[in-house]
Amino acid sequence: GHDRGAKVVSTSFADLGFDVDIGPLFQSPKEAAKQAIENDVHILGISSLAAGHKTLVPHVIEELKNLGREDIMVVAGGVIPVQDYDYLFRAGVVGIFGPGTVIAKAAAEILEHMIAKSN
Repeated sequence: GHDRGAKVVSTSFADLGFDVDIGPLFQSPKEAAKQAIENDVHILGISSLAAGHKTLVPHVIEELKNLGREDIMVVAGGVIPVQDYDYLFRAGVVGIFGPGTVIAKAAAEILEHMIAKSN
């Protein structure tokens, strides 16, 4: 169903060599942040289909900060209107990938963020 895009993206990233952990649907921001920390991720990808991106994504970023893991980068995906991109970037998102995103380009962009953060 509605999580098909997230499954395609996660499978594609795994095929490219990324270690991918997938959380259950409909997690709260706190649950998503806790799972990211428990799995010791570098990047947390959030997919939003119900127009909750302007609320949920900043709350996840805030939860990561509250739990002392603001080093975990956050990317967003799904059907996100272009006019909301700046809002999400100001909230702390490092990348936004919507429908039609070329996976290899998204992976390269994510790797660039990881390399820049490690320097």
